[in-house]
Amino acid sequence: MDKKIGLFWLRDDFRLNKNDGLIEATKNHQHVVVFYLYKKEIFKNQEAQKWWLSRSLSNFRKELNNLNITLEVVETNSFKIFFDKVIKKKDFTIYWNKVYEPDYLKFDAYLSSNLKNNRINFKRFKGNALNEIDEIKKNDGTPFKVFTPYWRTAEKYYIEKIPSKEKIIKKCKKKISYFKNCIEPEKILPKKNWFKNFEKIWFPDEQSALKELQKFIKERISNYSEGRNFPNIVGTSKLSPFIKFGQIHVETVWKECIKEKSKNIGTSKFLAEIGWREFNHSLINHFPHMLKNNYSKKFDKFPWEKNSKFLNAWKKGLTGYPIVDAGMRELYSTGWMHNRVRMIVGSFLVKHLLLDWKDGEKYFKNCLLDYSPASNVAGWQWVAGCGADAAPYFRIFNPILQGEKFDKEGEYVKKWVPELKNLSKKFIHKPWELFDERFKLGRDYPHPIVKHEAARAKALNAFKKI
Repeated sequence: MDKKIGLFWLRDDFRLNKNDGLIEATKNHQHVVVFYLYKKEIFKNQEAQKWWLSRSLSNFRKELNNLNITLEVVETNSFKIFFDKVIKKKDFTIYWNKVYEPDYLKFDAYLSSNLKNNRINFKRFKGNALNEIDEIKKNDGTPFKVFTPYWRTAEKYYIEKIPSKEKIIKKCKKKISYFKNCIEPEKILPKKNWFKNFEKIWFPDEQSALKELQKFIKERISNYSEGRNFPNIVGTSKLSPFIKFGQIHVETVWKECIKEKSKNIGTSKFLAEIGWREFNHSLINHFPHMLKNNYSKKFDKFPWEKNSKFLNAWKKGLTGYPIVDAGMRELYSTGWMHNRVRMIVGSFLVKHLLLDWKDGEKYFKNCLLDYSPASNVAGWQWVAGCGADAAPYFRIFNPILQGEKFDKEGEYVKKWVPELKNLSKKFIHKPWELFDERFKLGRDYPHPIVKHEAARAKALNAFKKI
């Protein structure tokens, strides 16, 4: 056993199971210190995730304490400066798992080179993914740009791999401290305490993730293909924040799902959602320009409008379209939004209001607990029509018909837009057609900020200009 200290750089890996870097560290060292580098700049516009991160650190620390492993949180302005100082100690071996974002992978390459030059042992492991980014390519060696052929190849490649053996994390000899001037996880919490509502809904730890997975498999996965479309019922997995922060590994999700006696349509559809996550990570690494700009460069000429009044109404759930407003209020209150509704509110922003998808992406980034650059950017560009494998721009979600189809009784709307709770299903998705002295538009609920047909025509006309 190596007498040097084992350091594990914690990033999106808040779990004991299937955490290859941490497991290897405990295998090789009597003393292991887990450290998290908190960089304010990264979370500058991610207020909701500050709460999840803070609670994840506190909960994970308790789990590690039972194994005599210390978790230390270090605040830094620069990963480079931090590691340049630490490397001078040379009394450690360092381990970490990959994060599949261009900036992280680029820094990994720098850190690996620096450690090598200083003759410091290190080991880097596969991150929270089924396959490595460069493993899945077309026959000509170029990256896939369309999901279906990508997933067909990626799924087959993963299934054909030799199953990895489950490794057990070992208890260390005793706890030690390593870094100075550490901060407590509570320091990371956002100043505004609207997140108190989150605590009634979510518990960010590995055990909760595993329980959610089992509950989903037992109760909902068989009907997932259909059930995932209806926001008024619990039809989705609600695993996305746990997967984002690594409270559960996607391999664990996969293996538990395929234990079902028959791989039904629901299971296949759900596993394809993991496929979309893999595909999106592939996209942002092979086409990193899409993180800040349009994947399809012809959209650089699109005549987006600037309208702060419209943007604020959308953010606050005051557009006058009930299904849109319900989704935006659910987002702010819970840190999560139903996937069907994400598409509806996204389409409304870019195609009814003609506001830049980047405005929506920025707001989602700030409010979503499950925010990840890959999924958020790719999702928004899919809706806007400017991404890879995107729906044609002229596919414009009608918020009235979407509400009537997927929230027939208006239960979802009534939950999040209580001022409409007394409306019948005939008017719940188009309250402007109701003429009743007890309910008045402009007083009890806003007038629609745009007319659907006129907005649709305007959007299609704008598309002709690029």
